Amino acid sequence: MADKTLVCQDCGNEFVFTEGEQEFYNEKGFQEPKRCTECRRARKQQRENR
Repeated sequence: MADKTLVCQDCGNEFVFTEGEQEFYNEKGFQEPKRCTECRRARKQQRENR
């Protein structure tokens, strides 16, 4: 498995989904992330501030 370059659905920037992250996501049964780290952090902050 190699690193993947994905595109964030919020900001449109490319981000790297590392091999280690892919293994972790697979172990937990998660889908590939749709947002970059910064946008995920911002969404989490918005949810916490409601």
